[in-house]
Amino acid sequence: MLNGIDVSAYQSSAYDTDGLSFVFIKATEGRGYTNPKLADQTKRGRDAGLVVGFYHFLWPGNLTDQAEYFVSKAPDKPGDILAVDWETTGDGTHASNDEKDTFLKKVKSLRPDHRVLLYCNRNFWLTVDTTSYAGDGLWIADYVTAGSPRIQAKWRFHQYTDTPLDKNVADFGSKSALQDWAGGA
Repeated sequence: MLNGIDVSAYQSSAYDTDGLSFVFIKATEGRGYTNPKLADQTKRGRDAGLVVGFYHFLWPGNLTDQAEYFVSKAPDKPGDILAVDWETTGDGTHASNDEKDTFLKKVKSLRPDHRVLLYCNRNFWLTVDTTSYAGDGLWIADYVTAGSPRIQAKWRFHQYTDTPLDKNVADFGSKSALQDWAGGA
């Protein structure tokens, strides 16, 4: 298992990279929000030699516009990973299964050389998801022992705590294996 974190505008641009192999950075949300720390947080991860991923917080509706907005703002470097964050929005709604699947496929069509992941929590995966479509891999949030999410599906990344920040593990034997996978889309 490899260690990593995910960050957004709520975290510092000078986050600690010791012992990490990867970082996911919030890039965008909906059709108009861009993380104001995106460039600095990306530089920090790249300077530390981490595999870098970017995620988009998905809202219902306007899926093509959201996908195009996301890829217009997320840096485009070979080996970067892209993800959709599928969960309940601030107004209590969430994108449908069809919308989630459409977004993943649209991002993959816009960035065919990148791995595209689905991020969701265990409850969404077990009770909201009906298609089991996760693009190139599942990034599951379940706050239990690192590497032991309570699901049957194959996962690539596991967010196991949000205290004091979002910590994750990746199901790869080495950082080079993760780099090879990320670059082999």
